Amino acid sequence: MSIMNVVLCLVVGYLCGNLNTAYIVGKYFYNIDIREHGSGNLGATNTLRTLGKKAGAIVLVGDFLKVFLPAIIVRFLIFGGREFAPLMCEIIGFGGVLGHCYPVALHFKGGKGIASTGGAMVSTDWSFFLFAPIFAGVVVTTGYVSVGSMFVVCMYPLWIAVRYLDNLYYWPMILVGLLFTASGFYTHRENIKRLLNGTENKFGQKAKKDISDAQ
Repeated sequence: MSIMNVVLCLVVGYLCGNLNTAYIVGKYFYNIDIREHGSGNLGATNTLRTLGKKAGAIVLVGDFLKVFLPAIIVRFLIFGGREFAPLMCEIIGFGGVLGHCYPVALHFKGGKGIASTGGAMVSTDWSFFLFAPIFAGVVVTTGYVSVGSMFVVCMYPLWIAVRYLDNLYYWPMILVGLLFTASGFYTHRENIKRLLNGTENKFGQKAKKDISDAQ
């Protein structure tokens, strides 16, 4: 593994993450700028609330795949068989999340990166699929997508710690996992404030216009 590999993975991941599905779906299929509706957030939840279930599902899958596919290529084709391949998979995934949250093409204002984080998680380890029903259960129980999202990003480094105990790059993998967690909490900082003061929108509830949420 080299520093150049790390940098290239971050850059390629970031560029892939710039492919913003919510913006594309809204602009070219519904003739609206999703940033001007609902919470203004360029992600699956705001798309669901603004444009409905079909559009929300397309954005969810698109945001997942734009990170998952590059990470899978890096892990199994470019670095296949090497012990640092899972770490490179994580790194390109994190680059993808950064590209989604802070896309240069959209003035660095994107989504919150949870679906994209899911793509990174599953490409790192297929067992992360187990967290999909857990995420859904937390959302149904609490009524808040933001709570389910933050719960899942907390599980990322913990699951890495369990699954990759014998990997030579164990600690770097945990560190990158913690970066995903930090990113998830940072992009949900406005949600955390609303949860604390009781004004957070529940799942299925129409979001009020709040551009400060579109981070």
